[in-house]
Amino acid sequence: MVKAKKSATAVERRAEELDTIAAVLPIERRDELAQLLTDQDVETLRHLVNQGMGDNTLRALTSDLAYLEAWGLAATRHSLPWPAPEALLLKFVAHHLWDPEKRAADPAHGMPADVDENLRNQGFLKSTGPHAPATVRRRLANWSTLTKWRGFDSAFASPALKSAIRLAVRAVPRTRGRKSAKAVTGDVLAKLLATCATDSLRDLRDRAILMVAFASGGRRRSEIAGLRREQLSVEAPIPVENGAPLPSLAIHLGRTKTNSGEQDDVVYLTGRPVVALNAWMAAAKIESGSVFRGIGRWGTVSRRPIDPQSINAILKQRAELAGLEPGEFSAHGLRSGYLTEAAIRNIPLLEAMEQSRHRSVQQAAGYYNNVTRRSGRAARML
Repeated sequence: MVKAKKSATAVERRAEELDTIAAVLPIERRDELAQLLTDQDVETLRHLVNQGMGDNTLRALTSDLAYLEAWGLAATRHSLPWPAPEALLLKFVAHHLWDPEKRAADPAHGMPADVDENLRNQGFLKSTGPHAPATVRRRLANWSTLTKWRGFDSAFASPALKSAIRLAVRAVPRTRGRKSAKAVTGDVLAKLLATCATDSLRDLRDRAILMVAFASGGRRRSEIAGLRREQLSVEAPIPVENGAPLPSLAIHLGRTKTNSGEQDDVVYLTGRPVVALNAWMAAAKIESGSVFRGIGRWGTVSRRPIDPQSINAILKQRAELAGLEPGEFSAHGLRSGYLTEAAIRNIPLLEAMEQSRHRSVQQAAGYYNNVTRRSGRAARML
């Protein structure tokens, strides 16, 4: 496995500097990032934090930068040059967008075996086969962004690079896969919640995570993991005919993937999700800071928030306990499941979008179409 020779002092210094921007970085990989990133990389990231770049955007930039640095070391035995020459960009495309059939006949086609093994050993490659075109385009776009922030011109807009990507994508058609094979609809959610039936801290936390993530419109895992007590405000109870009023909470989302943070996006929780959330916060004695936290072996609640990937792990674990196939579900299934369930219950699309905060009607309507097209009038013309 190829890694650059860096002094322990330099690595330790970078690790400390990364700590200063820990709130918006995947800091559980701090030591790994300190090994991979250069001093200038870290300075660029700190600059972007000071510029007010969105948390999720910055995490994606950092993740892609770490991948690019690891790939550059494995493929060229050197850290990434800034700016990158056109030949290196073309090499990146050739290593990531390749034809499996041609690879079977020519092992030299695509990513070299030693580069592949290197990246797998470091945990950067997990699936087999070529990358998704969208992933390659995103990494090239982030590479271009980081190059501009360093004050360099780049070859990312070169005709040769655009042509190489277009031809590679055309040569290997891909069917876009779902982020979650199955949506977590109401019936599935009920099975998951049934595995959180005790008053243990872990059950209370996981029940609150599942209910809040779903009921708040299918919030993204990063939004749930990063939720803070200060984002919650108590609202007036909702009157119910012939019943007790339902408790209500507002969640102030702040900056998200689809807004700039200038407007105060708000979603609401009513009834059971509020009860579940309050039960967790009371049991864990959370009065400020991160809402959802790690739980130690002896039941100690951490002060630090859980990692977004932990939301995925929790959902899969609960699916397995419920007798479901965990590989068929992911955290995104809560988001798609919310809109799918809304369609099943005939909730108007725009009303559901107010809660999910989807900006694209076309994207949100896709979940509705999957539910309604088969039984709709358009499919029963004869």
